[in-house]
Amino acid sequence: MTQDSRADQIFPTLTPAQVARVSAHGRVRQVKSGEVLVEAGEQSTRFFVVTAGEVRLVRQSGEGGELVAVFGRGQFTGEINMLSGRRRFVQIRAARAGEVIEIDRESLLVLVQADSELSDILMRAFILRRVKLIAHGFGDVVFIGSNYCAATLRVKEFLTRNGHPYSFIDLDRDEDAQELLDRFQINEGDVPVLICRGATVLRDPTNQQIADCLGFNEVIDQIHVRDLVIVGAGPSGLAAAVYGASEGLDVLVVESNSPGG
Repeated sequence: MTQDSRADQIFPTLTPAQVARVSAHGRVRQVKSGEVLVEAGEQSTRFFVVTAGEVRLVRQSGEGGELVAVFGRGQFTGEINMLSGRRRFVQIRAARAGEVIEIDRESLLVLVQADSELSDILMRAFILRRVKLIAHGFGDVVFIGSNYCAATLRVKEFLTRNGHPYSFIDLDRDEDAQELLDRFQINEGDVPVLICRGATVLRDPTNQQIADCLGFNEVIDQIHVRDLVIVGAGPSGLAAAVYGASEGLDVLVVESNSPGG
């Protein structure tokens, strides 16, 4: 990620006292130089705070990968996917031997709910990191289409409103588009096309097919009994969910398109 005027908020450094409060929710783990902590494509179930050494985020592209971010002592990994449980876009790798605090997703959610100071720091960083990922197209989706096509505009809106980063290839302007179409054996009649994690090719996909491919609902327990189910994530539905959760209810919000209605 490039330099940003809000770098201290995007990549904050926790104080020793804050690190100590985080450690109460996880376990200390020694890491070796070059050790992969999490692979790209894995579900976001683990969060790391660096206490010694250096951890890097690497985007797998071509030979060797592309460096996305570097975390030193007192800094932490993660973005909005840590809260939603969706799959990671990048690999997390130890650049030098050191030590991290590893926290599972459920314990992180408890920490965010219980510690308002840390919650503010983590949530602000998670949101700003997602904004940077979207701005730079650091996602796991390559989307091929034409801005003159209604289906293309529908898919772009679905990905954007769900906050999912993607790279867009415009068939009307990109000279290399045909090479990519040939590589994945895509015909002109298949457009728009979504390539998920460089492997799965969806031809003129529905929103449901995209959500399934990207694992939007993977962390939802389909057989778990809820106290309250809200159909529709518009302003009223979201407000009802917040009020219900604040009263200690186990709430599930169901939405066919995207949060916000």
